[in-house]
Amino acid sequence: MNLRIALAATATFVLTACGSSEDASTEAEADTVEIPADEALQGVDEEPVEDPAAMESDPVTTAGDGAAAEAEAASVQEAGDNAAATAEAAMDAMSEDDFEN
Repeated sequence: MNLRIALAATATFVLTACGSSEDASTEAEADTVEIPADEALQGVDEEPVEDPAAMESDPVTTAGDGAAAEAEAASVQEAGDNAAATAEAAMDAMSEDDFEN
């Protein structure tokens, strides 16, 4: 258990040291966020244009292709089941570690 605390503290210090700010009290302000974004766009003179086809319906999904929709739903369900099984295995492994210590 002490090893976990030491690793968490070390990770915290490493992540803190990665920041480019010398002052920990610096927050995200307009001059720290917007100015770099404005500098990146200085060479761009074109304005965005509306894409009339952006709001048109997709012919693949509106054609009533139920097989593709069902296959995608099954894939999503399988991925969710796999994630749940992995989370359950991780919880079991953590509870076994707690009993050993």
